[in-house]
Amino acid sequence: MHADVVVKGRTLGEGGVPDHFRIHVSDKLSRLERFDPTIYLFDVELTHEPNRRQRKNCQRIEITARGKGPVVRAEACADSFYAALELAVEKLASRLRRMKDRRSVHHGDKTPISVSRATAGLIDDSLFAATNGSSGEHAHSTDVADAENAGPGHVVRTKTHPAIPMTVDDALYQMELVGHDFFMFMDKETDRPSVVYRRHAFDYGLIRLA
Repeated sequence: MHADVVVKGRTLGEGGVPDHFRIHVSDKLSRLERFDPTIYLFDVELTHEPNRRQRKNCQRIEITARGKGPVVRAEACADSFYAALELAVEKLASRLRRMKDRRSVHHGDKTPISVSRATAGLIDDSLFAATNGSSGEHAHSTDVADAENAGPGHVVRTKTHPAIPMTVDDALYQMELVGHDFFMFMDKETDRPSVVYRRHAFDYGLIRLA
């Protein structure tokens, strides 16, 4: 395996992540390098949900693949870290395969129809019903110190993302890679902050600031 694998655990107690599970994670992720040989880091974060009511989905894994291209991320929850890993790796493989196919099409004879053209007229004001955030390659995340004790309606995490100008089509592509419901970006056409988001079925929406 050429890429580094960093496995870290949150709320896992004093024992942390056992060595045998780190080896298992590295073995699983090594099979994904064939989709993008430029990947140099797999960042794996494990989180345990102590709430007994969430027992069936209490183990959460988030995997972030970093290479020369866009950041690709996948996450999954299950009743064990092994089961969550299988689901997350499957999602990540699907997104890496999609990115590889996209590169192949753009370098071939056929160019796909722009998604921004296909989604014209889908502007909707219901964006903020979504719960997931966007993600950038060098995004900075800050957790509120007393997040576990914060009640409903409190901000428990703040993320800062680079304002890299891109097209609507590229923003939709980035959103699909990280598996989120919406993606905030700087529109290259209007030079204004904008948001693309997932609607029903396979439709997308676009919100632009006036």
